[in-house]
Amino acid sequence: MKQILVCALAGILAMLPAAVRAQGAKVYKARLSPVPVAAYTPTVVGLGTVTATLSGTTLAIAGSFDGLNSAATVARVYKSDKPGMRGTALFDLTATSGTSGTIAGQLDLTAAQVQELAQGRYYVQLNSEKAAEGNLWGWLLSQEKK
Repeated sequence: MKQILVCALAGILAMLPAAVRAQGAKVYKARLSPVPVAAYTPTVVGLGTVTATLSGTTLAIAGSFDGLNSAATVARVYKSDKPGMRGTALFDLTATSGTSGTIAGQLDLTAAQVQELAQGRYYVQLNSEKAAEGNLWGWLLSQEKK
């Protein structure tokens, strides 16, 4: 009987880290809209959404877009010095080619990058054939209630 209890306890403890990680996941969302600098250009149109889930240091990104004037070419995560300002590309994402489609990626972040994400310094940018410097972008903002 004692051996059964020890095995049961070991099984529960083995599952605990996964359960704790799942509970500790943080969700970030972005609404993708035309890049402000190019918002007055008729070739820069469309909308989309992105959800990013941080579990530990792994960031899983999934989203969709629609209404582009030309086919999507590249999607990336960028880091800015300040929220709302253009930044530098950090990570490539996968985007389907077309005027509508999906964006996805799984990124391994450093502890410093996790902190920068929490500070609102990361955004997703989707480029298209007619807007190679940015068609849609959206800031990854925490969905935690404060």
